[in-house]
Amino acid sequence: MSQQALGTLAMAATAILWSSFGISVKIVDWNPFAISAGRSISAVFFLLLIVRRKKGRPSLSFDQVSGALLLAVTVILFTIATKRTTAANAILLQYAAPLYVAILGAFMLKEKPKIEHWLALAAIAFGMFFFFKDSLGGGTLLGDSLAVISGVTYALQLVMLRKQRADSPFDSLLLGNIFIALISVGVALFMPPPVLSLTSVLAVVLGGIVQGSISTILFAYAIKRITALESILTAVIEPILNPLWVFLFLGEIPGRGAIFGGMIIIAAILGSSLISVRRSSKESIRSVER
Repeated sequence: MSQQALGTLAMAATAILWSSFGISVKIVDWNPFAISAGRSISAVFFLLLIVRRKKGRPSLSFDQVSGALLLAVTVILFTIATKRTTAANAILLQYAAPLYVAILGAFMLKEKPKIEHWLALAAIAFGMFFFFKDSLGGGTLLGDSLAVISGVTYALQLVMLRKQRADSPFDSLLLGNIFIALISVGVALFMPPPVLSLTSVLAVVLGGIVQGSISTILFAYAIKRITALESILTAVIEPILNPLWVFLFLGEIPGRGAIFGGMIIIAAILGSSLISVRRSSKESIRSVER
């Protein structure tokens, strides 16, 4: 099997593991900060156990620390959003992040967005209208708003990771989980303590191991073998499966507006990515012919 095929399979497995986030959060009757604390602590211990690092203290750069802080903010906001709105709303609103990366990259990475990026961003804004149309008066406005913000912070995190280059992404990831634990524990101390049960503890610990550790290792493996655009195309599995698991196991049904808006967002991302891939292929062929 080729390296590209292995990378695609690893990315597909990553997206499938990521898609279980919604169900693992919904079945736990804890406040979002207690969930984030338990998951991140589990992720840190698991990563330290299975990933061999060079001896000595890592030299953390500004980009690594910034990326770690943005990871912490993204995970905490997305956890709260998943609790405050439907799993479908949370994941689909956050999944506009790849287009935010295109816009932010123009200012922070000097990478000029293409016309398909601007068109997709307009389509995403149109799709979001249907989400907020449903959430107004429905008690999910806060959750939907936090999901959108988490998409922006996630995009900023990706940009900072791309800027690291020679630095270690693993150190940034590990530090990010430590930040999540510290922030979440600090806030959770001032909230009612969670009611411990076997189901809740297992869901939190396994969530940290599966979505916080194993999926990250698979993603690191995949991103070395396939392009960023190929990874985005493969990762579209996540926003499709995430609400599906919650519907099958908990019976949570998103509103009609959310379904329609989600279809617009997924179509915009897929269309933009396919056009970009086609353009890249043509440019590669032209460069070879020259």
